[in-house]
Amino acid sequence: MAHKFVIRKSDKSDEYRAYFEYNGEKIFWTEGYSSKSGAQNAIESIKSNGPGAPVDDQS
Repeated sequence: MAHKFVIRKSDKSDEYRAYFEYNGEKIFWTEGYSSKSGAQNAIESIKSNGPGAPVDDQS
């Protein structure tokens, strides 16, 4: 699979972040969360709300 969500815990800030990766490259990531469940909830929110989100082209 070329794309996936990844949850990582930072050693420096002791926070969890959710990353979206495509072919091993980080495309975007979330803010830091104090719990793993916070990062998991962010992923679920992106999955459910993202497909219908409008594009705001500010170019």
